[in-house]
Amino acid sequence: MAKQDYYETLGVERGAGADDIKRAYRKMAMKYHPDRNPGDKAAEQKFKDLSEAYEVLKDDQKRAAYDQYGHAAFEQGGPGAGGFGGFGGFGGAGGAGFASGFADIFDEMFGDFGGRAGGRGNRGRGADLRYNMDVSLEDAFAGKKTQIRVPTSVECDACKGTGAEGGAQPVNCGTCHGSGRVRSQSGFFTVERTCPSCGGAGKVIKDPCRSCGGQGRVQREKTLSVTIPAGVEDGTRIRLAGEGEAGLRGAPSGDLYIFLSVKPHRLFQREGANIFCRVPIPMTTAALGGSIEVPAVDGSRARVSIPKGTQTGNQFRLRGKGMSVLRSNTRGDMFVQAVVETPVNLNKRQEELLKEFENATEGGSHSPESAGFFKKVKELWEDLKD
Repeated sequence: MAKQDYYETLGVERGAGADDIKRAYRKMAMKYHPDRNPGDKAAEQKFKDLSEAYEVLKDDQKRAAYDQYGHAAFEQGGPGAGGFGGFGGFGGAGGAGFASGFADIFDEMFGDFGGRAGGRGNRGRGADLRYNMDVSLEDAFAGKKTQIRVPTSVECDACKGTGAEGGAQPVNCGTCHGSGRVRSQSGFFTVERTCPSCGGAGKVIKDPCRSCGGQGRVQREKTLSVTIPAGVEDGTRIRLAGEGEAGLRGAPSGDLYIFLSVKPHRLFQREGANIFCRVPIPMTTAALGGSIEVPAVDGSRARVSIPKGTQTGNQFRLRGKGMSVLRSNTRGDMFVQAVVETPVNLNKRQEELLKEFENATEGGSHSPESAGFFKKVKELWEDLKD
């Protein structure tokens, strides 16, 4: 039966560029690869045809010969037989050179099939762990050292992490002979995979450790010291390298990530490096002026001067009395927000004094904001009447 035209096999025009041919081959090869169609002889043959067509059309010299002579260019005795860079068919010794010529394509397409994607350095590495920690605002301000207990897996003491009884060293895997990879033939193409016997480690254990079952690690709770730096914010992450789950049979350990959550404070509200504190002020102090003493986040006290006529919402800034700034010697500011308190539970004499004060006011000059508001209300009502 006559062979199908190589261009038709790949589904490209005769004038297609090298990139178009490569893209077409990758798309079709992924579809018909034998590993994706186990036992499908038609798919396997299609894959061979695709590979044969691509091997010719990707090479400028072979493609030129094919364009001039067709399939005859590569038949025994033809102008291209044994020529054009040593192309000599798809069987026997020529198959090895052919398979290696596709390494770049299959590394991209199938990753581990090519034998070069990834490495064995991190095989069996322990998992990273997360630990959530609540801290007070005072601890976030000053920083602290503390200890935490983390349930995790640690290196087995009985075998020193080797996974072998008595700490004996693993031996070379009999399947892959220590390489960690095995080869299998798929038609004319040689596929390299991770060794199923040793999981790619290249080593196996003859006598597994009875304490850890050959894994080289056991479940245990671990106590760790943690330093929380001054100035941390809600959501800050601290990484403890190598303090995660122990690796499999001596592989590297994972990392431990501590996520900090700053608890709400009963007096202070935090915005970045600044601290806000709502302070109730007696009406007399707000009206006549005076001073108040307020707490600061560092545990000290600060005196704030209250000017005459202070209103609810007025803010007073205390420079350098706010939060610590992470990895810095500076501090934010503290803002005292005044809340003028209306007197309650007045006795008869106090009520009389307030009435005398109310009767003594003229023209609303003592309450300009209130007077201004009701003046606008009166104007609004008059406008509505018109």
